[in-house]
Amino acid sequence: MQAEVNSQVKKRVMKKIEYVGFAFVFLALIALLYPEPVAGAFTAAAKKVKSIAFDAFLMNIVGWAIICGVIMGRLLERAGFTDALVRIFIPLTQRIGVNPAVILPAIYHIIGDINAAGKIAGPIVKKAGATKDEQKIAIATMVQSQQSFSTFMLGLVCLTAAKINAFPIVILAIFLPLVIVPFILKHTLYRDTKAVSLEDLPAFTPETPWLSVLFGAAREGAEVLFLIVIPAAAAVFSIIGALEYTGIWQVIQGWLGIALSCLSIDVETGIVSVLASPTLAMGMLTKTAAALSPKLVVGSFVLAASGFPLGVIFGQIPMIWKGVSDLSEAEAAKAACVGIVMRIVTAYLIAEFVTPLVLK
Repeated sequence: MQAEVNSQVKKRVMKKIEYVGFAFVFLALIALLYPEPVAGAFTAAAKKVKSIAFDAFLMNIVGWAIICGVIMGRLLERAGFTDALVRIFIPLTQRIGVNPAVILPAIYHIIGDINAAGKIAGPIVKKAGATKDEQKIAIATMVQSQQSFSTFMLGLVCLTAAKINAFPIVILAIFLPLVIVPFILKHTLYRDTKAVSLEDLPAFTPETPWLSVLFGAAREGAEVLFLIVIPAAAAVFSIIGALEYTGIWQVIQGWLGIALSCLSIDVETGIVSVLASPTLAMGMLTKTAAALSPKLVVGSFVLAASGFPLGVIFGQIPMIWKGVSDLSEAEAAKAACVGIVMRIVTAYLIAEFVTPLVLK
């Protein structure tokens, strides 16, 4: 009888993740003997998080700009901005074969902040009945434009200093992707899309009293900053700080510099855009644009007018869109990566082939 019971008891098979756990147990034992590297990596991670997540967002205008971006976006939404955009773009999106709401996050991104764009336009995309593929297209399209108006204005200063006609660059780099990206993705990666008529869409303008919208948006902006942006930045940059301590990140930066140079993007400002702040990168470029090759200036401007830095792609976008869409963090991050790769290709193509045609 006991033998029959024992035979019915299945042996638990060790999973792959448990082997990883054993490896970390072994490393923890080594760390007890040699604690300096672990302590150093932890300190480096903490310093990196403080310099980016707290000094940049709490002690700098960047953090308060996020709150103001949410306020401005909510006021525009209350003023009928979303419904007006839908009426403008629906003839075009019907031809493409996608829900018109996929363009809305990109528009809100152009006029404000990428976090505010996700928080405001993400629920609108879902309310419009967009499929999961269309929600991914919305994210990929959103990362094609700059995160702040200051990035755009500083970029125009750089283009002028390099004696470049800015108007064609702005049209090709900022506005054309609103149409091109959904068209390409609809026929390649994200095919579960459908054209929607205006009659099939709900009204997106809320009827909340204006004063309630104002104070509610201020509270919502603070929640975005303190509960999403700062934790996401802390998660990403703690890893970067630890990798810097071990020397791995310096190797990654070296390869990144080589790649940017091959893509006709100024290495110094390109790295700042990718890792820290596109606005800061454009501020740096204003000082050197006149002495650089026009191709490098254009490539750097187009790259900065995007969803970078990496902390946004792998931290803030996944955290925000998980709560306002049908997508998981991984799905949102993958869609953002697809969009940012398309942006890098766009920067190279415009810098290399359009720049010679727009020199003054």
